[in-house]
Amino acid sequence: MRDRRATVLVIDACGAGALPDAAAYGDQDTNTLAHLAEAVGGLALPTLGALGLGSILPLRGVAPSPDPAVHGLLHPLGPGKDSITGHWELMGVVAERPPPAYPHGLPAPVIERLARAIGHELICNRPYNGVAAIEDYGVEHLRTGALIAYTSQDSVLQLAAHTHVLDEGELYRACAAAREAMSGEQAVARVIARPFAGRAGAFRRTEGRRDFTLPPPSRSYLQELQSAGVEVHAVGKVADLFAGVGITRSHPGASNDQALARADAVLAELARGLVFVNLIETDQSFGHRKDERGFAAALQAIDSDLARRTERMSSGDLLIVTADHGVDMAHPGTDHTREYAPLLALTADMRRRGPSGEGIRGARHDGPLADVGATVLRWLAGRDAPELPGHAFAG
Repeated sequence: MRDRRATVLVIDACGAGALPDAAAYGDQDTNTLAHLAEAVGGLALPTLGALGLGSILPLRGVAPSPDPAVHGLLHPLGPGKDSITGHWELMGVVAERPPPAYPHGLPAPVIERLARAIGHELICNRPYNGVAAIEDYGVEHLRTGALIAYTSQDSVLQLAAHTHVLDEGELYRACAAAREAMSGEQAVARVIARPFAGRAGAFRRTEGRRDFTLPPPSRSYLQELQSAGVEVHAVGKVADLFAGVGITRSHPGASNDQALARADAVLAELARGLVFVNLIETDQSFGHRKDERGFAAALQAIDSDLARRTERMSSGDLLIVTADHGVDMAHPGTDHTREYAPLLALTADMRRRGPSGEGIRGARHDGPLADVGATVLRWLAGRDAPELPGHAFAG
């Protein structure tokens, strides 16, 4: 196992069809990928297609692969449809109950407690698209110094501040205080810092987003890896989602290009370990904004990167591509949707075999999200963790 590496790429919000209980979340008949493909007249994803994306589900423009890698659909074992629950479950952490959500804004007593804790008044306090929130409340924020607070159907509280009112460090301290105050029955899963800059009419978010999350409620495959002496490198918001638990080192990745470049840099120096990457733009920049063309273009860019990445795989490399939830742009609203995650997994040995007459490189595999963590542990440490959910599909 000394010369083995694993890369897990999470294409944020790239859902692959409604889960059986989606109706309980108001998400019946959702399918982010399929509806996106129809909306743009078909997707051009030759690498993802060759790996088996079109073999997982019918997808306009992406035919089934004659020789796919491991491919299938993954489902959560617990409740939720947020990045935190999706990433946790990928690494074997299943929440027993959903954390509180505030789809109508925070109750007045909670707002009062938060204002005291962070030392600033709060405005907005309603479910809002993040870009629209700063457009609609930015001028009042600049005039009064009150922070813009907004919620959604997910267990999230977001606090936005202009960098001229609070610099990023000051906003992080305010969010840390909010994180501490939002405890007990109000223990929201994530408090997200949203710094922005610019003039009225041209406000723009900076790349200084930071997530303040609850620590995972149980042991994860990340901690199992560390116990086995395996390094865990988190790229993008992954370390924030785990509150740093089980992470050896965190690397920035505010955009997909940055995250992929940072993953390359880590792999260039890494002999053995996991590189766990979140590709955020499909969710943050395009999904929530219902920008179908932007979402499709982001997938095409990821596809091009994967073509290069798969060609450079060495004999000890494992690559897993998956998602954490959906954000079906054909669905009313702009929130996440309760969907399956696609699974594509490739080893260098599978790639070498190719369509050479030796049969299918990788079989169909459907199972819980935790199968990803179980597979990574077996690949890198040569063992299982029977007390955690999930079963390895490669090793």
